[in-house]
Amino acid sequence: MAHRTPLPHLRKALFALLATVALLVAALGGGAGTARAATSLPCDIYAAAGTPCVAAHSTTRALYASYGGALYQVKRASDGATADVGLLTTGGYANAAAQDSFCAGTTCVINVIYDQSPRDNDLFIEPAGTAGPANSGAPADALPVTAGGHQVYGVSFSGRMGYRHTAAAGVAVNGRPEGMYMVTSGTHVNSACCFDYGNAEVQIADTGNGHMDAINFGTECWFAPCYGTGPWVQADLENGLFQSNLGHSTNTSNTGNSAPFVTALLKNNGQNYFALKDGNAQAGSLTTRYAGAEPTTSGYSPMHQEGSIVLGTGGDNSNGSIGSFFEGVMTSGLPTDAADNSVQANVVAVGYGAASPVAAGSLTPGSTVSLRATTAGYTDRYVRHQNNSVVTSVVGASSSALDKGDASWIVRRGLAGSSCVSFESRNYPGDFLRHSNYQLYRQPMDGTALFRADATFCPTTGKSGTGTSFASYNFPTRFLRHYNNTLYIASNGGTNAFDSATSWAADVSWAVGAPWTP
Repeated sequence: MAHRTPLPHLRKALFALLATVALLVAALGGGAGTARAATSLPCDIYAAAGTPCVAAHSTTRALYASYGGALYQVKRASDGATADVGLLTTGGYANAAAQDSFCAGTTCVINVIYDQSPRDNDLFIEPAGTAGPANSGAPADALPVTAGGHQVYGVSFSGRMGYRHTAAAGVAVNGRPEGMYMVTSGTHVNSACCFDYGNAEVQIADTGNGHMDAINFGTECWFAPCYGTGPWVQADLENGLFQSNLGHSTNTSNTGNSAPFVTALLKNNGQNYFALKDGNAQAGSLTTRYAGAEPTTSGYSPMHQEGSIVLGTGGDNSNGSIGSFFEGVMTSGLPTDAADNSVQANVVAVGYGAASPVAAGSLTPGSTVSLRATTAGYTDRYVRHQNNSVVTSVVGASSSALDKGDASWIVRRGLAGSSCVSFESRNYPGDFLRHSNYQLYRQPMDGTALFRADATFCPTTGKSGTGTSFASYNFPTRFLRHYNNTLYIASNGGTNAFDSATSWAADVSWAVGAPWTP
Protein backbone atom coordinates (compact mmCIF):
# COMPACT_ATOMS: atom_id res chain seq x y z
CA MET A 1 0.00 0.00 0.00
CA ALA A 2 1.41 3.39 -0.98
CA HIS A 3 1.66 5.77 1.97
CA ARG A 4 1.58 9.54 1.65
CA THR A 5 4.94 11.16 2.20
CA PRO A 6 5.27 13.38 5.30
CA LEU A 7 7.02 15.98 3.08
CA PRO A 8 4.22 16.92 0.66
CA HIS A 9 5.85 20.04 -0.74
CA LEU A 10 9.06 18.17 -1.57
CA ARG A 11 7.02 15.38 -3.11
CA LYS A 12 4.97 17.84 -5.15
CA ALA A 13 8.07 19.66 -6.38
CA LEU A 14 9.60 16.38 -7.53
CA PHE A 15 6.33 15.36 -9.16
CA ALA A 16 6.09 18.70 -11.01
CA LEU A 17 9.60 18.16 -12.38
CA LEU A 18 8.77 14.62 -13.50
CA ALA A 19 5.55 15.82 -15.13
CA THR A 20 7.46 18.48 -17.08
CA VAL A 21 10.02 15.92 -18.23
CA ALA A 22 7.24 13.53 -19.29
CA LEU A 23 5.59 16.23 -21.38
CA LEU A 24 8.89 17.10 -23.05
CA VAL A 25 9.55 13.45 -23.84
CA ALA A 26 6.07 13.07 -25.28
CA ALA A 27 6.44 16.21 -27.37
CA LEU A 28 9.87 15.28 -28.71
CA GLY A 29 9.24 11.58 -29.26
CA GLY A 30 8.88 10.18 -32.78
CA GLY A 31 5.74 11.92 -33.94
CA ALA A 32 4.66 14.33 -31.22
CA GLY A 33 0.95 13.87 -31.77
CA THR A 34 1.20 10.09 -31.64
CA ALA A 35 3.41 10.09 -28.56
CA ARG A 36 1.14 12.47 -26.66
CA ALA A 37 -1.97 10.46 -27.51
CA ALA A 38 -0.31 7.29 -26.24
CA THR A 39 1.03 8.65 -22.95
CA SER A 40 -0.92 11.76 -21.95
CA LEU A 41 -3.64 11.68 -19.32
CA PRO A 42 -6.16 14.51 -18.68
CA CYS A 43 -3.84 16.85 -16.78
CA ASP A 44 -1.05 16.29 -19.31
CA ILE A 45 -3.50 17.21 -22.08
CA TYR A 46 -4.62 20.38 -20.35
CA ALA A 47 -1.06 21.39 -19.46
CA ALA A 48 0.06 20.96 -23.06
CA ALA A 49 -2.80 23.26 -24.10
CA GLY A 50 -1.67 25.97 -21.69
CA THR A 51 -4.33 25.41 -19.00
CA PRO A 52 -2.65 23.27 -16.33
CA CYS A 53 -4.58 21.45 -13.63
CA VAL A 54 -4.70 23.12 -10.23
CA ALA A 55 -6.67 20.20 -8.80
CA ALA A 56 -6.88 16.56 -9.87
CA HIS A 57 -8.95 14.12 -7.83
CA SER A 58 -9.75 10.48 -8.52
CA THR A 59 -10.20 7.25 -6.61
CA THR A 60 -9.88 5.16 -9.76
CA ARG A 61 -6.75 6.21 -11.65
CA ALA A 62 -3.86 8.60 -12.14
CA LEU A 63 -4.68 11.81 -14.01
CA TYR A 64 -1.05 12.52 -14.95
CA ALA A 65 1.04 9.95 -16.81
CA SER A 66 3.90 10.44 -14.32
CA TYR A 67 1.84 10.39 -11.13
CA GLY A 68 2.81 7.59 -8.76
CA GLY A 69 1.48 8.75 -5.39
CA ALA A 70 -1.58 8.00 -3.30
CA LEU A 71 -5.08 8.53 -4.68
CA TYR A 72 -7.08 8.53 -1.45
CA GLN A 73 -7.02 7.58 2.22
CA VAL A 74 -9.39 5.16 3.93
CA LYS A 75 -10.26 5.10 7.64
CA ARG A 76 -11.12 1.83 9.35
CA ALA A 77 -14.15 1.62 11.67
CA SER A 78 -12.71 -1.05 13.95
CA ASP A 79 -9.74 0.92 15.27
CA GLY A 80 -9.72 4.32 13.54
CA ALA A 81 -6.53 3.48 11.64
CA THR A 82 -5.92 5.06 8.25
CA ALA A 83 -4.08 3.92 5.14
CA ASP A 84 -3.46 5.37 1.71
CA VAL A 85 -4.55 3.64 -1.48
CA GLY A 86 -2.08 4.08 -4.30
CA LEU A 87 -1.62 2.87 -7.84
CA LEU A 88 -0.75 -0.47 -9.37
CA THR A 89 1.77 1.34 -11.60
CA THR A 90 2.84 4.93 -12.18
CA GLY A 91 0.20 6.61 -14.31
CA GLY A 92 -2.08 3.61 -13.86
CA TYR A 93 -5.12 2.44 -11.90
CA ALA A 94 -5.96 2.22 -8.21
CA ASN A 95 -4.74 -0.69 -6.14
CA ALA A 96 -8.20 -1.67 -4.89
CA ALA A 97 -6.86 -4.93 -3.44
CA ALA A 98 -4.88 -2.87 -0.92
CA GLN A 99 -8.12 -1.28 0.29
CA ASP A 100 -9.80 -4.69 0.47
CA SER A 101 -6.96 -6.08 2.57
CA PHE A 102 -6.83 -3.14 4.97
CA CYS A 103 -10.63 -3.05 5.43
CA ALA A 104 -11.13 -6.84 5.68
CA GLY A 105 -13.41 -7.81 8.56
CA THR A 106 -14.61 -4.25 9.16
CA THR A 107 -15.78 -1.20 7.21
CA CYS A 108 -13.95 1.84 5.91
CA VAL A 109 -14.86 5.33 4.78
CA ILE A 110 -12.96 7.50 2.34
CA ASN A 111 -11.25 9.97 4.65
CA VAL A 112 -9.24 12.06 2.18
CA ILE A 113 -9.18 12.33 -1.62
CA TYR A 114 -5.67 13.47 -2.54
CA ASP A 115 -4.91 16.12 -5.12
CA GLN A 116 -2.57 14.77 -7.78
CA SER A 117 -1.57 18.25 -8.93
CA PRO A 118 1.42 20.06 -7.40
CA ARG A 119 -1.00 22.35 -5.53
CA ASP A 120 -1.80 19.99 -2.60
CA ASN A 121 -5.53 20.73 -2.81
CA ASP A 122 -6.55 17.55 -1.00
CA LEU A 123 -10.24 17.06 -0.20
CA PHE A 124 -11.20 16.38 3.41
CA ILE A 125 -14.57 15.44 4.93
CA GLU A 126 -16.60 18.64 5.02
CA PRO A 127 -17.63 20.16 8.36
CA ALA A 128 -20.96 21.85 9.06
CA GLY A 129 -22.06 24.88 7.06
CA THR A 130 -24.91 27.34 7.27
CA ALA A 131 -27.24 25.01 5.35
CA GLY A 132 -26.25 21.56 6.54
CA PRO A 133 -24.72 19.62 9.43
CA ALA A 134 -21.27 18.07 9.39
CA ASN A 135 -20.81 15.40 6.74
CA SER A 136 -19.74 11.78 6.92
CA GLY A 137 -17.15 10.20 4.69
CA ALA A 138 -18.46 8.09 1.84
CA PRO A 139 -18.27 4.31 2.40
CA ALA A 140 -15.13 3.10 0.70
CA ASP A 141 -16.64 -0.06 -0.81
CA ALA A 142 -20.04 1.25 -1.92
CA LEU A 143 -19.20 1.79 -5.60
CA PRO A 144 -17.05 -0.99 -7.09
CA VAL A 145 -16.59 -0.57 -10.84
CA THR A 146 -14.03 -1.53 -13.44
CA ALA A 147 -11.58 0.84 -15.13
CA GLY A 148 -8.84 -0.18 -17.49
CA GLY A 149 -9.84 -3.79 -16.85
CA HIS A 150 -9.16 -3.45 -13.11
CA GLN A 151 -11.63 -3.45 -10.24
CA VAL A 152 -11.55 -0.01 -8.57
CA TYR A 153 -13.84 2.00 -6.32
CA GLY A 154 -15.71 5.21 -7.11
CA VAL A 155 -17.18 7.49 -4.46
CA SER A 156 -20.90 6.99 -3.75
CA PHE A 157 -22.68 9.90 -2.04
CA SER A 158 -25.98 9.14 -0.34
CA GLY A 159 -26.78 12.39 1.43
CA ARG A 160 -24.91 14.16 4.24
CA MET A 161 -21.65 13.19 2.61
CA GLY A 162 -19.22 15.75 1.23
CA TYR A 163 -15.59 16.87 0.91
CA ARG A 164 -13.94 20.27 0.85
CA HIS A 165 -10.66 22.16 0.65
CA THR A 166 -10.99 25.78 1.75
CA ALA A 167 -8.77 28.52 0.29
CA ALA A 168 -7.25 26.14 -2.24
CA ALA A 169 -3.97 27.03 -3.94
CA GLY A 170 -4.10 28.28 -7.54
CA VAL A 171 -7.88 27.96 -7.96
CA ALA A 172 -9.54 30.90 -9.75
CA VAL A 173 -10.69 33.90 -7.71
CA ASN A 174 -12.36 37.22 -8.52
CA GLY A 175 -13.34 36.63 -12.13
CA ARG A 176 -10.34 34.64 -13.35
CA PRO A 177 -10.90 31.96 -16.01
CA GLU A 178 -11.07 28.24 -15.22
CA GLY A 179 -12.40 24.92 -16.42
CA MET A 180 -13.39 21.67 -14.76
CA TYR A 181 -14.87 18.27 -15.50
CA MET A 182 -15.95 15.26 -13.53
CA VAL A 183 -16.91 11.71 -14.40
CA THR A 184 -20.14 10.92 -12.57
CA SER A 185 -23.21 8.72 -13.12
CA GLY A 186 -26.64 9.46 -14.54
CA THR A 187 -28.20 6.52 -12.70
CA HIS A 188 -27.51 7.61 -9.11
CA VAL A 189 -29.00 11.09 -8.73
CA ASN A 190 -31.79 13.01 -7.02
CA SER A 191 -33.37 16.45 -6.98
CA ALA A 192 -31.91 17.62 -3.67
CA CYS A 193 -29.28 20.35 -3.45
CA CYS A 194 -26.50 20.06 -4.47
CA PHE A 195 -24.22 17.49 -6.06
CA ASP A 196 -21.35 19.81 -7.03
CA TYR A 197 -17.67 19.64 -7.92
CA GLY A 198 -15.70 22.83 -8.31
CA ASN A 199 -15.06 26.33 -6.99
CA ALA A 200 -16.81 27.34 -3.74
CA GLU A 201 -16.67 29.84 -0.90
CA VAL A 202 -13.94 29.99 1.74
CA GLN A 203 -16.64 30.16 4.40
CA ILE A 204 -19.09 27.27 4.22
CA ALA A 205 -21.86 29.75 3.54
CA ASP A 206 -23.69 31.51 0.73
CA THR A 207 -21.76 34.76 0.29
CA GLY A 208 -23.57 35.98 -2.80
CA ASN A 209 -24.15 35.69 -6.51
CA GLY A 210 -21.13 34.59 -8.51
CA HIS A 211 -19.13 33.38 -5.51
CA MET A 212 -19.30 29.78 -6.76
CA ASP A 213 -18.32 28.23 -10.09
CA ALA A 214 -19.00 24.51 -9.87
CA ILE A 215 -20.40 21.70 -11.99
CA ASN A 216 -23.75 20.48 -10.75
CA PHE A 217 -25.29 17.19 -11.83
CA GLY A 218 -28.74 16.08 -10.75
CA THR A 219 -32.45 16.37 -11.42
CA GLU A 220 -33.10 19.62 -9.56
CA CYS A 221 -34.61 22.17 -11.98
CA TRP A 222 -33.85 25.48 -10.31
CA PHE A 223 -35.08 27.70 -13.15
CA ALA A 224 -38.06 26.49 -15.17
CA PRO A 225 -38.38 25.35 -17.83
CA CYS A 226 -36.06 22.37 -17.89
CA TYR A 227 -36.60 19.87 -20.68
CA GLY A 228 -36.95 16.13 -20.13
CA THR A 229 -36.37 14.51 -16.76
CA GLY A 230 -32.61 14.99 -16.42
CA PRO A 231 -30.20 14.63 -14.85
CA TRP A 232 -28.65 17.75 -16.34
CA VAL A 233 -25.19 19.23 -16.23
CA GLN A 234 -25.65 22.71 -14.75
CA ALA A 235 -23.48 25.50 -13.41
CA ASP A 236 -23.82 26.18 -9.70
CA LEU A 237 -22.81 29.84 -9.66
CA GLU A 238 -24.42 30.34 -6.23
CA ASN A 239 -28.09 31.16 -5.76
CA GLY A 240 -28.97 29.20 -8.83
CA LEU A 241 -28.27 26.15 -10.98
CA PHE A 242 -27.85 27.66 -14.44
CA GLN A 243 -28.43 25.98 -17.78
CA SER A 244 -27.99 29.30 -19.65
CA ASN A 245 -27.50 33.01 -19.07
CA LEU A 246 -31.25 33.21 -18.42
CA GLY A 247 -31.04 30.46 -15.81
CA HIS A 248 -33.55 28.13 -17.43
CA SER A 249 -32.69 25.88 -20.33
CA THR A 250 -32.72 27.46 -23.76
CA ASN A 251 -31.85 24.14 -25.40
CA THR A 252 -34.91 21.95 -25.96
CA SER A 253 -32.70 19.03 -26.98
CA ASN A 254 -31.03 18.99 -23.56
CA THR A 255 -33.30 16.49 -21.85
CA GLY A 256 -30.56 15.16 -19.57
CA ASN A 257 -27.98 12.41 -19.59
CA SER A 258 -28.89 9.21 -17.75
CA ALA A 259 -25.93 7.12 -18.94
CA PRO A 260 -24.29 4.96 -16.24
CA PHE A 261 -21.08 6.97 -16.66
CA VAL A 262 -21.23 10.65 -17.65
CA THR A 263 -18.55 13.24 -18.37
CA ALA A 264 -19.85 16.61 -17.10
CA LEU A 265 -17.89 19.76 -17.97
CA LEU A 266 -18.05 23.46 -17.11
CA LYS A 267 -15.75 26.26 -18.17
CA ASN A 268 -16.02 29.94 -17.39
CA ASN A 269 -13.85 32.90 -18.39
CA GLY A 270 -15.08 34.72 -15.28
CA GLN A 271 -16.19 37.80 -17.22
CA ASN A 272 -18.70 37.28 -19.99
CA TYR A 273 -18.77 33.62 -21.06
CA PHE A 274 -19.42 30.14 -19.69
CA ALA A 275 -20.09 26.78 -21.32
CA LEU A 276 -21.63 23.47 -20.28
CA LYS A 277 -20.93 20.13 -21.93
CA ASP A 278 -21.67 16.50 -21.23
CA GLY A 279 -21.04 13.15 -22.85
CA ASN A 280 -21.22 9.42 -22.36
CA ALA A 281 -18.01 8.55 -20.51
CA GLN A 282 -18.02 5.10 -22.13
CA ALA A 283 -18.34 6.14 -25.79
CA GLY A 284 -18.54 9.07 -28.16
CA SER A 285 -17.85 12.77 -27.91
CA LEU A 286 -18.97 15.72 -25.81
CA THR A 287 -22.14 17.67 -26.57
CA THR A 288 -22.23 21.40 -25.87
CA ARG A 289 -25.44 22.16 -23.94
CA TYR A 290 -24.82 25.90 -23.62
CA ALA A 291 -22.07 28.34 -24.59
CA GLY A 292 -22.59 32.03 -24.22
CA ALA A 293 -22.96 34.99 -21.90
CA GLU A 294 -22.80 34.90 -18.12
CA PRO A 295 -26.15 35.09 -16.27
CA THR A 296 -27.92 38.38 -16.67
CA THR A 297 -28.66 38.80 -12.95
CA SER A 298 -26.33 41.12 -11.04
CA GLY A 299 -23.21 39.56 -9.53
CA TYR A 300 -22.29 37.03 -12.21
CA SER A 301 -20.48 39.25 -14.71
CA PRO A 302 -17.78 39.46 -13.62
CA MET A 303 -17.68 36.44 -11.32
CA HIS A 304 -16.49 36.63 -7.71
CA GLN A 305 -15.07 33.14 -7.14
CA GLU A 306 -13.38 32.56 -3.79
CA GLY A 307 -11.13 29.63 -4.71
CA SER A 308 -12.16 26.76 -2.43
CA ILE A 309 -13.05 23.29 -3.76
CA VAL A 310 -16.22 21.38 -2.93
CA LEU A 311 -17.33 17.84 -3.82
CA GLY A 312 -20.78 16.41 -3.13
CA THR A 313 -22.53 19.42 -1.55
CA GLY A 314 -23.44 23.02 -2.24
CA GLY A 315 -21.24 25.92 -1.24
CA ASP A 316 -23.16 26.43 2.02
CA ASN A 317 -23.10 22.66 2.65
CA SER A 318 -26.59 21.97 1.36
CA ASN A 319 -26.02 18.23 1.58
CA GLY A 320 -29.18 16.38 0.63
CA SER A 321 -27.93 15.20 -2.76
CA ILE A 322 -26.84 11.78 -3.90
CA GLY A 323 -24.35 11.16 -6.68
CA SER A 324 -21.28 9.31 -7.89
CA PHE A 325 -17.74 10.54 -8.48
CA PHE A 326 -14.91 8.75 -10.26
CA GLU A 327 -12.52 11.50 -11.33
CA GLY A 328 -12.36 15.25 -11.86
CA VAL A 329 -9.96 18.12 -12.45
CA MET A 330 -9.91 21.91 -12.29
CA THR A 331 -7.71 24.07 -14.52
CA SER A 332 -6.07 27.47 -14.45
CA GLY A 333 -7.32 29.30 -17.53
CA LEU A 334 -10.12 28.57 -19.97
CA PRO A 335 -9.48 25.22 -21.72
CA THR A 336 -9.80 24.97 -25.47
CA ASP A 337 -12.51 22.86 -27.05
CA ALA A 338 -9.76 20.74 -28.62
CA ALA A 339 -8.32 19.98 -25.18
CA ASP A 340 -11.79 19.12 -23.85
CA ASN A 341 -12.30 16.72 -26.75
CA SER A 342 -8.94 15.04 -26.12
CA VAL A 343 -9.78 14.61 -22.45
CA GLN A 344 -13.12 13.04 -23.33
CA ALA A 345 -11.36 10.61 -25.67
CA ASN A 346 -8.99 9.69 -22.85
CA VAL A 347 -11.89 9.14 -20.44
CA VAL A 348 -13.63 6.87 -22.95
CA ALA A 349 -10.40 4.90 -23.37
CA VAL A 350 -10.49 4.04 -19.65
CA GLY A 351 -13.43 1.74 -20.30
CA TYR A 352 -15.39 2.51 -17.15
CA GLY A 353 -17.96 -0.19 -16.53
CA ALA A 354 -20.03 -2.04 -13.99
CA ALA A 355 -19.40 -5.36 -15.67
CA SER A 356 -17.93 -7.95 -13.37
CA PRO A 357 -14.28 -9.01 -13.68
CA VAL A 358 -14.94 -12.72 -13.07
CA ALA A 359 -16.94 -15.37 -14.90
CA ALA A 360 -20.68 -14.77 -14.81
CA GLY A 361 -23.39 -16.99 -13.39
CA SER A 362 -22.03 -17.96 -9.97
CA LEU A 363 -22.19 -16.55 -6.43
CA THR A 364 -18.48 -15.75 -6.53
CA PRO A 365 -18.05 -12.05 -5.66
CA GLY A 366 -17.61 -10.10 -8.87
CA SER A 367 -19.82 -12.40 -10.91
CA THR A 368 -22.97 -11.08 -12.58
CA VAL A 369 -26.09 -13.22 -12.22
CA SER A 370 -29.80 -13.36 -12.81
CA LEU A 371 -32.08 -14.99 -10.23
CA ARG A 372 -34.94 -17.07 -11.63
CA ALA A 373 -37.97 -18.31 -9.70
CA THR A 374 -38.31 -22.09 -9.40
CA THR A 375 -41.97 -22.23 -8.33
CA ALA A 376 -44.05 -24.19 -10.83
CA GLY A 377 -45.84 -21.84 -13.20
CA TYR A 378 -43.43 -18.99 -12.49
CA THR A 379 -40.14 -20.28 -13.87
CA ASP A 380 -40.02 -17.60 -16.56
CA ARG A 381 -39.90 -14.85 -13.92
CA TYR A 382 -36.72 -13.14 -12.69
CA VAL A 383 -35.82 -10.84 -9.82
CA ARG A 384 -35.63 -7.29 -11.15
CA HIS A 385 -35.97 -3.74 -9.85
CA GLN A 386 -38.73 -1.51 -11.10
CA ASN A 387 -39.20 2.06 -9.85
CA ASN A 388 -36.91 1.21 -6.92
CA SER A 389 -39.10 -1.68 -5.76
CA VAL A 390 -37.94 -5.25 -6.38
CA VAL A 391 -40.33 -7.59 -8.16
CA THR A 392 -40.35 -10.68 -10.34
CA SER A 393 -41.31 -10.31 -13.96
CA VAL A 394 -41.13 -12.31 -17.15
CA VAL A 395 -37.81 -11.77 -18.91
CA GLY A 396 -36.83 -13.52 -22.10
CA ALA A 397 -34.67 -13.24 -25.19
CA SER A 398 -37.05 -10.71 -26.76
CA SER A 399 -37.23 -8.49 -23.68
CA SER A 400 -35.93 -4.94 -23.82
CA ALA A 401 -32.36 -4.09 -22.88
CA LEU A 402 -33.74 -2.17 -19.89
CA ASP A 403 -35.64 -5.19 -18.58
CA LYS A 404 -32.63 -7.44 -19.06
CA GLY A 405 -30.35 -5.01 -17.26
CA ASP A 406 -32.79 -4.53 -14.40
CA ALA A 407 -32.86 -8.33 -13.98
CA SER A 408 -29.06 -8.60 -13.73
CA TRP A 409 -27.15 -8.27 -10.46
CA ILE A 410 -23.47 -8.09 -9.58
CA VAL A 411 -22.54 -10.35 -6.67
CA ARG A 412 -20.50 -8.56 -4.00
CA ARG A 413 -18.96 -9.76 -0.76
CA GLY A 414 -21.61 -9.43 1.91
CA LEU A 415 -21.66 -5.82 3.09
CA ALA A 416 -22.18 -7.03 6.67
CA GLY A 417 -20.44 -10.40 6.50
CA SER A 418 -17.85 -11.71 4.06
CA SER A 419 -19.24 -15.29 4.14
CA CYS A 420 -22.52 -14.00 2.70
CA VAL A 421 -23.32 -11.95 -0.41
CA SER A 422 -24.88 -8.65 -1.46
CA PHE A 423 -26.43 -7.88 -4.83
CA GLU A 424 -25.52 -4.65 -6.63
CA SER A 425 -27.72 -3.38 -9.45
CA ARG A 426 -26.17 -3.94 -12.87
CA ASN A 427 -27.85 -0.80 -14.24
CA TYR A 428 -27.36 1.42 -11.16
CA PRO A 429 -23.81 1.16 -9.83
CA GLY A 430 -23.77 1.77 -6.07
CA ASP A 431 -27.40 0.68 -5.54
CA PHE A 432 -28.06 -2.63 -3.76
CA LEU A 433 -30.87 -5.09 -3.10
CA ARG A 434 -32.00 -4.22 0.43
CA HIS A 435 -35.01 -5.05 2.66
CA SER A 436 -36.98 -2.50 4.65
CA ASN A 437 -40.09 -3.50 6.63
CA TYR A 438 -39.57 -6.95 5.11
CA GLN A 439 -40.03 -5.74 1.51
CA LEU A 440 -37.14 -5.57 -0.98
CA TYR A 441 -35.98 -2.35 -2.66
CA ARG A 442 -33.12 -1.06 -4.77
CA GLN A 443 -31.40 1.67 -2.77
CA PRO A 444 -28.05 3.49 -2.77
CA MET A 445 -25.53 2.19 -0.26
CA ASP A 446 -25.27 4.74 2.57
CA GLY A 447 -22.57 3.05 4.63
CA THR A 448 -24.63 2.59 7.79
CA ALA A 449 -24.52 -0.66 9.75
CA LEU A 450 -28.28 -1.06 9.26
CA PHE A 451 -28.06 -0.76 5.49
CA ARG A 452 -25.16 -3.22 5.38
CA ALA A 453 -27.14 -5.79 7.36
CA ASP A 454 -30.34 -5.23 5.37
CA ALA A 455 -28.43 -5.71 2.10
CA THR A 456 -26.64 -8.92 3.09
CA PHE A 457 -27.99 -12.41 2.34
CA CYS A 458 -26.51 -15.78 3.23
CA PRO A 459 -26.87 -18.51 0.58
CA THR A 460 -27.87 -22.06 1.50
CA THR A 461 -29.22 -25.08 -0.33
CA GLY A 462 -32.67 -24.37 -1.73
CA LYS A 463 -35.43 -25.16 0.77
CA SER A 464 -37.33 -27.06 -1.92
CA GLY A 465 -34.29 -29.25 -2.56
CA THR A 466 -33.31 -27.36 -5.70
CA GLY A 467 -31.50 -24.11 -6.37
CA THR A 468 -30.33 -21.69 -3.68
CA SER A 469 -32.16 -19.96 -0.84
CA PHE A 470 -30.94 -16.67 0.67
CA ALA A 471 -31.38 -16.00 4.38
CA SER A 472 -31.53 -12.42 5.59
CA TYR A 473 -28.35 -11.58 7.50
CA ASN A 474 -30.18 -9.77 10.29
CA PHE A 475 -33.37 -11.88 10.20
CA PRO A 476 -31.85 -15.35 9.67
CA THR A 477 -35.21 -17.21 9.77
CA ARG A 478 -36.46 -15.11 6.87
CA PHE A 479 -35.54 -15.83 3.25
CA LEU A 480 -35.85 -13.99 -0.06
CA ARG A 481 -39.31 -14.88 -1.36
CA HIS A 482 -41.51 -13.85 -4.26
CA TYR A 483 -45.16 -13.40 -3.32
CA ASN A 484 -47.69 -11.89 -5.73
CA ASN A 485 -44.68 -11.02 -7.90
CA THR A 486 -43.15 -8.82 -5.17
CA LEU A 487 -40.01 -9.70 -3.23
CA TYR A 488 -39.98 -10.00 0.57
CA ILE A 489 -37.94 -11.61 3.29
CA ALA A 490 -40.44 -14.18 4.54
CA SER A 491 -40.66 -16.75 7.30
CA ASN A 492 -42.32 -20.15 6.88
CA GLY A 493 -45.66 -19.21 8.39
CA GLY A 494 -46.56 -16.02 10.21
CA THR A 495 -49.03 -13.18 10.50
CA ASN A 496 -48.09 -11.47 7.23
CA ALA A 497 -49.70 -12.68 4.01
CA PHE A 498 -46.24 -13.07 2.45
CA ASP A 499 -45.26 -15.46 5.29
CA SER A 500 -47.83 -18.00 4.13
CA ALA A 501 -46.58 -21.58 4.38
CA THR A 502 -48.24 -22.43 1.06
CA SER A 503 -45.48 -23.01 -1.55
CA TRP A 504 -43.00 -21.27 0.78
CA ALA A 505 -40.15 -23.71 0.09
CA ALA A 506 -40.46 -23.30 -3.68
CA ASP A 507 -40.92 -19.53 -3.48
CA VAL A 508 -37.67 -19.07 -1.52
CA SER A 509 -35.62 -21.31 -3.85
CA TRP A 510 -33.89 -19.57 -6.75
CA ALA A 511 -31.98 -20.70 -9.80
CA VAL A 512 -28.73 -18.72 -9.97
CA GLY A 513 -27.73 -18.41 -13.59
CA ALA A 514 -25.96 -16.40 -16.26
CA PRO A 515 -27.14 -12.78 -16.40
CA TRP A 516 -29.40 -11.35 -19.04
CA THR A 517 -26.93 -8.46 -19.21
CA PRO A 518 -23.29 -9.50 -18.60
